[in-house]
Amino acid sequence: METKARVLKRNPEPARTISRPQPIVNQPKSEPSKPEPTPDTGVGGSSLDTMTAACATEMMNAATSFHRLHLKVTGDGSYSAHKALGKFYEAMHDHADTLVEGYQGTAEKLLKYTDMPIRNLDDTADAVRYLRDLYNSVNKLQGMMPYSEIVNNLDLVKDLINSTKYKLLFLK
Repeated sequence: METKARVLKRNPEPARTISRPQPIVNQPKSEPSKPEPTPDTGVGGSSLDTMTAACATEMMNAATSFHRLHLKVTGDGSYSAHKALGKFYEAMHDHADTLVEGYQGTAEKLLKYTDMPIRNLDDTADAVRYLRDLYNSVNKLQGMMPYSEIVNNLDLVKDLINSTKYKLLFLK
């Protein structure tokens, strides 16, 4: 038995070259310029720079005030208050540092600080009042802040304040 050899015929059209698709490289969009903070007008807290420095100073002072209360709290519910106050003062310094470093990096200038008195807290009721005042200060600064990353950091400060307030009011 004879087998015929099969001959493949070549297609007369030229062969197409198959190539991998080339990635399209888009140039990154230029980041919109960030709004300039209000000019520093100095006294009175009317500028964003002054408000940020004052808020950071108050946050650092709050850490000291709450640390002192943490060491002297006694009575019913003192253990839970001691723990809540401890967590607050440990975190507040870091939040103040994050606020200042983030703002100074964004605004590309160093802030000027003025000394503010440290509040003396005698009991957890004083602490709750101070937390409310601190929340209002942070909230006011947050409403003025044009930089979203700083606004987000201030949300974390408010979260710490609210959590501490909850613990002091309801966990006894």
